[in-house]
Amino acid sequence: MLYLDAAATSPLRPEARAAMQHILDGGPANASAVHTPGKAAKTMLQHAREQVASAFGARPDEVVFTAGGTEANNLVLKGVATATPRGKHIVTTAIEHSSIRKSCEFLARVAGFEITEVGVDRYGRVDEKAALAAIRPDTTLVSVGLANGEVGTVQSVERIGQAAKAAGAVMHTDAVQAAASLPVSFGAGGWPGESVDAMSIASHKFGGPQGAGALFIRAGIAFEPLLHGGGQEDGHRAGTENLAAIAGFGAAVAAVMPTAGIRAQEMMVQRDTFVARIMQQIPGAELTGHPTERTPNHASLVIHGIAGEAMLVDLDVHGIAASAGSACSAGKKEPSGILLAMGYDPDVAVTALRFTFTDPLPETDFERLVAQTLAVLQSHTAPTG
Repeated sequence: MLYLDAAATSPLRPEARAAMQHILDGGPANASAVHTPGKAAKTMLQHAREQVASAFGARPDEVVFTAGGTEANNLVLKGVATATPRGKHIVTTAIEHSSIRKSCEFLARVAGFEITEVGVDRYGRVDEKAALAAIRPDTTLVSVGLANGEVGTVQSVERIGQAAKAAGAVMHTDAVQAAASLPVSFGAGGWPGESVDAMSIASHKFGGPQGAGALFIRAGIAFEPLLHGGGQEDGHRAGTENLAAIAGFGAAVAAVMPTAGIRAQEMMVQRDTFVARIMQQIPGAELTGHPTERTPNHASLVIHGIAGEAMLVDLDVHGIAASAGSACSAGKKEPSGILLAMGYDPDVAVTALRFTFTDPLPETDFERLVAQTLAVLQSHTAPTG
């Protein structure tokens, strides 16, 4: 099967598998224990922390390991909101991941926070002028995703981040989707670099295991842990670390990030060719998201008049694993809230299809992808009667 759903999860890379196997074969490993096996586990945990930090231009003490991107997003929103003695105001956008939106809803419901949700245009770009205007003296935190997982649009967060920090607020970006296919950096001179105070990533988007992620957060930013207990992760996240998953996470990003730019260029060529051929031959096909300011591995479309679910079933039968949007919303019958926020009618939003590459495909596999996808889409758009 051709797997075109990397935005949901990516196949486990051999480097990650080998690192995990080394941990699993090594016997009991609790990095908090003081005996010899515990000290060995602590060394391996630190090695993985250094791998993740180095891959993203961060310091090891800026990395808090979590169970994934969802936990990292919950940790920074709820943690900063709880710990920061400022006004109860958060700025975010209409197209954030559900872990951001629902954390904001929780803070509004339970803690009385006011949430300002900035809109987007037809391409999914955040209204920068509105975002800047929304930042107030009592704003606690601003959270704008670096790239949208459903339509692939990449955001320019630099000016928003600078304005947030100038106002004394914490600037966070959810980089879970962007970091998997773009040269993202938390370090000075990188992107988004020093324009953000905190950044979330997830292991399984890089070919690491599911169940691991990280929050990068700069020293001196106060935040309350979600999980209370032991002093793991420098007191920021209690609970025995999942050492095998973290080791696989570190190995995956160490393998992927050095070639992120080259892979991005190669995937972009295939993505653009794929989209162009669909648009040329399928009536009613429309690219969603920005045509150029998007993640290089991401092709998302709506096919007017055809239910996306029916096309996904047929694509699967023909050996192509694609999706209709966020895996976190899979199985729901409602149209995508992201596409609705971008101005699409509900009857068009339900026709969404998303193809996301893990790596550039071999030429024969790419041609098979194009041919099989066109055949399926043509069968659904052909006139009947």
